[in-house]
Amino acid sequence: MLNSWTKKYYLEMNKPSEEDNRTTKERILDELKAQGHEEPTKLDHKVLQEAYGLCEEYEWSVTASLVYDGMIWHVNRLEAGDTTDAHYGIAVDNGSTTIVMEVYDLNTGVRVAKKTAFNPQIKYGEDILSRIFFTREDPANRMKLQKETAEGYNRLMNELTRETGIDLTSCGFMVISANTCMVHFLLGYDAFQVFSSPYAVQTLNPDVIPASELNIHMNGYIYIYPSKANYLGGDIISGMIATDIPNKESISVFLDIGTNGELVIGNRDFLICGAGAAGPALEGGSVKTGMRADRGAVDTVVIENDEVKIHVLTGQGNVKPDARYGEPEDVAEPKGICGSGIVDLLAQLFLNGIIDIRGQLNPDKSRHVVKVPHPEYEEGSNEEVLAFEYAPGLLFYQFDIDEIVKTKAAAMTMVEYMMGLVGLELTDIGDFYISGAFGTHLNKESAVVLGMYPDFADRRRIRQPGNTSLDGAVAMLLDRSNADKAGAIIDMMEYVQFGAVAEFLHLMVAASAIPHTDLSRYPSVVEELKKRGK
Repeated sequence: MLNSWTKKYYLEMNKPSEEDNRTTKERILDELKAQGHEEPTKLDHKVLQEAYGLCEEYEWSVTASLVYDGMIWHVNRLEAGDTTDAHYGIAVDNGSTTIVMEVYDLNTGVRVAKKTAFNPQIKYGEDILSRIFFTREDPANRMKLQKETAEGYNRLMNELTRETGIDLTSCGFMVISANTCMVHFLLGYDAFQVFSSPYAVQTLNPDVIPASELNIHMNGYIYIYPSKANYLGGDIISGMIATDIPNKESISVFLDIGTNGELVIGNRDFLICGAGAAGPALEGGSVKTGMRADRGAVDTVVIENDEVKIHVLTGQGNVKPDARYGEPEDVAEPKGICGSGIVDLLAQLFLNGIIDIRGQLNPDKSRHVVKVPHPEYEEGSNEEVLAFEYAPGLLFYQFDIDEIVKTKAAAMTMVEYMMGLVGLELTDIGDFYISGAFGTHLNKESAVVLGMYPDFADRRRIRQPGNTSLDGAVAMLLDRSNADKAGAIIDMMEYVQFGAVAEFLHLMVAASAIPHTDLSRYPSVVEELKKRGK
């Protein structure tokens, strides 16, 4: 049996009689003990209100659903007959852009269904700061955003119910993994302190909350992963549970790059962590023609003999096999470029000499580097851009490249600075984890060329574990002992606020070159350049 937060027991109880006139409450709790449930348990008031009538109608043969709130078990539902086979829970990754929801069979631990949707908060601002200022304009907007978020959950649950035939409103438990700001929005709290000194946020440990208090239509409770700090949220703690880094003997680096970069370095003996602004460039956010990894997004780039070949995502997330068009039944014209395409593009530009070590475009090296009016400057000013072959109108600007180089430099400076704090070199690292959807789809070789990943001879040490935030939520749903582990991980962590590091900008200078000012760190890149005569 899984060690989940919920249990179901089929109870066959004796009917009340003059010889046995125990109360309905006593009868149910006594039968639970008889079946081996010895832990402190409360029969919820709303359940007891209808318990006698239900038990009478079904001759005292009912199924009791129990939910653990972190301190005590609750009988929070009674059903007619034996429904122990229908035992489900929900795991959620609540990102700033998307919400991913999975349903699990808590008898077997098997995933039943999965659904993804855009975070409904986006209508109040693409970026998190816009949403924070929206809630600051009027305190009532906090609850407006909270209810909008909850409705996003409810819509996902309704869609999954239609697809599976499982009534998810009857689920007893949900686990949510999210960063500190998303948690504040979900709880209807003021999130301003997440980004404002002295960073005294309203809570780092929301723990277990009745779903009804969050306007989520589910007959149960919700566990929200605790955070370490304002910028190091529950999604990173969830990632620690998913990767098991805190139990490993070898030292690992865990990096999650988004609008912020979150970093953990350590093993079973120590964990040092930190976070800082990375910028949305690697998610396509500050790139003029950037977009999410959706239909029409360029996600792969290859340059051969000055021919810029591109692959485009179809609606199903499949990479089109042809350089220009996909399979006849599913053609997607290029509309923009997503994160993996951006990293591919820069790596190819560098290897082909079209950009130099500073990331500057060289018009003498490619017929595709042209001058066009700058979209944000005064009329008449020109900007060097790369014009994609096969994609008229799809341009990549010099300032796009500058933003990406700054982003990758910030991320790798975090790693270098933190390793310096504990006296480590790259040779001391066992595995380098790059988490999240962005890390999952990134081409390792392109990332090494750009200087985003270390140049390990054994590329298997560069691990792309996928959505560790969601994986940790699943692990928590299936085994509630992970709650104690999460608390122990947080206690073990030493947190560094990169914004407070005076020399951080100075350290970024070396990492602002492609791949780095110290090329001895990237022998495979040097070798590839030699092969190409660069």
